[in-house]
Amino acid sequence: MNAIPRQRLVVIGNGMAGMRTVEELLARAPVRYDITVFGAEPHPNYNRIMLSSVLAGEKRIDDIVINTRDWYADNGITLFTGDPVLSIDRAGKTVTATSGRVVTYDKLLISTGSKPLMPPLPGLTLPGVVAFRDIADVDAMMKAAENKQRAVVIGGGLLGLEAAWGLKRQGMPVALVHLMPTLMERQLDVEAGGLLQRDLTERGLHFFTSGQTEAVLGTDRAEGLRLADGREIPADLVVVAIGIRPNVDLAKAAGLDVNRGIRVGDDMATSDPDIYSVGECVEHNGQVFGLVAPLWEQAKVCAARLAGDSVAAYATPPLSTRLKITGIDVFSAGQLAAADEADAEIVFRDVAKGIYKKLVVRDDRIVGTVLYGDVADGGWYFDLMRQGKDVADMRDRMILGRAFADTCCGGSKGGMDVAAMADDSQVCGCNGVSKGAIVAAIKGKNLTTLDEVRAHTKASASCGQCTGVVQAILAHVTGADAAAPEALCKCTEHGHDAVRKAIVEKGLKTQDAVRRALGWASADGCAKCRPALNYYLLCAWPGEYVDDYRSRFINERVHANIQKDGTYSVVPRMWGGVTTAAELRAIADVVDKFAIPTVKVTGGQRIDLLGVRKEDLPAVWGDLNKAGMVSGHAYAKGLRTVKTCVGSEWCRFGTQDSTGLGIKLERLMWGAWTPHKVKLAVSGCPRNCAEATIKDIGIICVEAGYDIVIGGNGGIELRGTDALTRVASEDEVLEYSAAFLQLYREEGRYLERTAPYVERVGLAHVKARILDDAAGRKALYARFLHAQSYAQIDPWAERAGDGVDAHEFQPLAVVE
Repeated sequence: MNAIPRQRLVVIGNGMAGMRTVEELLARAPVRYDITVFGAEPHPNYNRIMLSSVLAGEKRIDDIVINTRDWYADNGITLFTGDPVLSIDRAGKTVTATSGRVVTYDKLLISTGSKPLMPPLPGLTLPGVVAFRDIADVDAMMKAAENKQRAVVIGGGLLGLEAAWGLKRQGMPVALVHLMPTLMERQLDVEAGGLLQRDLTERGLHFFTSGQTEAVLGTDRAEGLRLADGREIPADLVVVAIGIRPNVDLAKAAGLDVNRGIRVGDDMATSDPDIYSVGECVEHNGQVFGLVAPLWEQAKVCAARLAGDSVAAYATPPLSTRLKITGIDVFSAGQLAAADEADAEIVFRDVAKGIYKKLVVRDDRIVGTVLYGDVADGGWYFDLMRQGKDVADMRDRMILGRAFADTCCGGSKGGMDVAAMADDSQVCGCNGVSKGAIVAAIKGKNLTTLDEVRAHTKASASCGQCTGVVQAILAHVTGADAAAPEALCKCTEHGHDAVRKAIVEKGLKTQDAVRRALGWASADGCAKCRPALNYYLLCAWPGEYVDDYRSRFINERVHANIQKDGTYSVVPRMWGGVTTAAELRAIADVVDKFAIPTVKVTGGQRIDLLGVRKEDLPAVWGDLNKAGMVSGHAYAKGLRTVKTCVGSEWCRFGTQDSTGLGIKLERLMWGAWTPHKVKLAVSGCPRNCAEATIKDIGIICVEAGYDIVIGGNGGIELRGTDALTRVASEDEVLEYSAAFLQLYREEGRYLERTAPYVERVGLAHVKARILDDAAGRKALYARFLHAQSYAQIDPWAERAGDGVDAHEFQPLAVVE
């Protein structure tokens, strides 16, 4: 019997859409075609979405290759790279490449992608002007960065922001010009766009919104931009990232039906039934495409048709957008705002944490969502919108997230319910992988590890943001114990304890080193992990690790607590709650001099100056420093106060000098950074006037000595202290208390108070380390003293006298 001869399939374009079509075709009909692929670039197929990661230095080119040259050879595919096709002869069914090579086809697939949109600006052809579209563009930008030149990016959409941040990561000063008033106006509403601009400005990018570019400056090469309002922005590199347009030149020359894109039907065929087209070059029902999700669907349908399926049909799926740069999460889908009175907006804001959520609802169905800062429920909202599900029964609480909505209506007790996910729910947006595909691969190939799932499905193999979901599906399907320690954040699979252990055991002394060694999904980390890593490194390597102020919250960066009106409060340290007439006069003079509206005595026996303007902070601190006062660290993850009673010096019930001991403790511990805030108290007798039994460390003076108690909390979740021990001398109080604080510093998880820490590790563990192991206790005490030798520097004095971080206190310029 004669074998059925193979047909000849030629693919023009070696990009993501065309090669996904080939992959799908090989899965359906592996021997139906002899396949030839022409690529304009000299590289095998790579993930264009990840070019921004290459630019940022997070990945290498090899890391983003999807199909290696060996893959083409293994599948019998002839690949010609760096040889773009120049013409198509539809009558003769041949294509001719730049090299002169002529190849015959039975079926032709055009996947020529898109071209960068380049505005008609004077100077746009000068050297130093590049687009952001391919590996050559990235190479040009990285070479410019090697010389630490200045860059300006035109365009504040997805592509422009990724280019700007990548250049910033390369060490370049970067400005971004955007025509519209807010960033990413097609994907974000005004409020989310404003939050994005604020946070990226804090990370060092400079923005010119509502900026109309008039010309590229320069004679022999680019020297900057001139805006329509006359402002000029100096730059050595100009990156144009204002959008894309379908690359239709070849199809148009071949006489195919072309409008904005190459017109295709539901079967992905062009006006010539033997020629198909997929990707950013096509137009379907008047729509062109710039996101990856519809490209994957096109590839499936096109492959099915090429394999002989006569019914497969393409319909554009609902689209969502997700952006992650420098740890900022953004998600949007559907409508960005209410279109008319029939729509309602449900909004949640937490300004302090940088979280903003909006749901647009019509007829009790979600028709749009915008998430900023916390996008964990983006997939759930998107599924509800895609399915058109009635949300009336959870409308009042769904803005708080799936865990809260489900728990309150008798569903699951929070967490990720992968069993309830539909099989067609998309898990990996980068590679277009659904839950059903992952489940099928796990079952069909007996996969048991995340790496195996990545190898067989590509899910979570690119940006890594869906890793947690993939792991949960794997655990659900295999029945494996998914009760692993909670990850530090979405960037990593590792928990706090594992990260701390690795820092010490591997000698990791920078945040970048930690993220590289432990396989962080984002080379920049996020707003949750950066402060934690900053603390863990400070604790592990005092005197070696340099504190990264950018990884601290705003209160810690400016060493004052921000108030609801944008002003700040200043709390000078008063050792043990004791002050003097000179200090009080200095405070009064500062209040008068800077017109500070409110002076308040705090519960921690301190004086709080409320309503200080940000630009006045260094001067206020300078005047207080002159009177001998230092920062009270009322904003810090560190020692706040040591509250005392008057003790035996004045009180007839006092058994010991509680005030003097409190001052010694405060002078020993001030300046220490800890996982969370720490408060102490020393009471002079068991009447406990200083409330020592609800503090992190409490000392209760008795006739026989000093009772040390730990792990108390007087906040929302009231917790009385646990008794640690009784000691006989003040020196022992200092040693035992500092040893416990150091144990908490080394074992506590970032943002974990001592109360939950003690509950987590157990009082027996603390006693074993502090009481039963004398040598270990003394070692803890020694490590604490060593760390304090680097920590006890007054941040107010540095900023008032030395001008440290002066940029933080500059008032905004007034623009006429």
